[in-house]
Amino acid sequence: MKAVYSLLAVVVLVLIALVGASSDGLRFLFAVVLPYVAIVSFLLGMIYRVVKWARSPVPFRITTTCGQQKSLSWIKSSKLDNPHTALGTLGRMALEVLLFRSLFRNTKSELKKGPTLVYGATKYLWLGALAFHWSFLVIFLRHFKFFAEPAPWWATGLQELDGFFQVGLPVIFATDAVMLGAITYLFARRIVDPKLRYISLAGDYFPLLLIAGIALSGIWMRYFDKVDIVSVKQLAIGLVTFSPAGSEVLGGIGASFFVHLFLVSALFTYFPLSKLVHMGGVFLSPTRNLANNNRMARHVNPWDYPVKIHTYEEWEDEFRAVMKASGMPLEKD
Repeated sequence: MKAVYSLLAVVVLVLIALVGASSDGLRFLFAVVLPYVAIVSFLLGMIYRVVKWARSPVPFRITTTCGQQKSLSWIKSSKLDNPHTALGTLGRMALEVLLFRSLFRNTKSELKKGPTLVYGATKYLWLGALAFHWSFLVIFLRHFKFFAEPAPWWATGLQELDGFFQVGLPVIFATDAVMLGAITYLFARRIVDPKLRYISLAGDYFPLLLIAGIALSGIWMRYFDKVDIVSVKQLAIGLVTFSPAGSEVLGGIGASFFVHLFLVSALFTYFPLSKLVHMGGVFLSPTRNLANNNRMARHVNPWDYPVKIHTYEEWEDEFRAVMKASGMPLEKD
């Protein structure tokens, strides 16, 4: 039911966008005002979350380790799984952010006959997550061709590389197919696996379905319902230059574009409030971004303050007479 509710929420968003596209008076709201609101919400929300994380005290090194720590010179240490230098930590973070190394090492457990608990490697989740994130990044960067005139060379080059496997016209982008396949897999595994289905929340289904809606609406515009690409670029350039397009431009854009843009605006607004914010949180995780040099340097809590203590010697001096009278042993007589 959580997946159904999330699907209904996305359908409602699509219907709202269709209503906005059908009215000349609402087109400016959906094409200009709401995207600006979404971007401001995204920036303020991300700044708030990052500042909140950055202000969290981390007095000690609490790195997650998966290898031998640096100790004696004749013991080989793991420079990436247990880095003790800033360079090793940078390499570990790069592998984590770009290749999801910790997810690659993920294992699964399964109860066999006996009963016997068996552990094994699972690479399907790593492959699906890698395909989804990289295809999403490529598609995001490709869209920069709409926000500048002339289009940046790297955006056009990325588009040509993405469409190298040309099948018909318009060119079919590989990332479109890869992204839809990855989203389908990530969604299906939460439905098919009983354990994942039990722990999954609406916040796990909704982002996947929302991103799927964005991808499907974009594919629909490109391959089926043709939109006026010149008007779309005029609108995009007007947004980034703070010179919003008028009704003469908005009137020539089809309804499918308004659905696509409204879903993107919803994603930007929802982003800081959801689990998707891990995009920024991974860089501020002390278990990943700290070098494990606890054997090489003494780490003192900078928030320590003088505390008045009462030692046992002082306590014995205070109660010496009572203790001696009751026959209790004393450190000194």
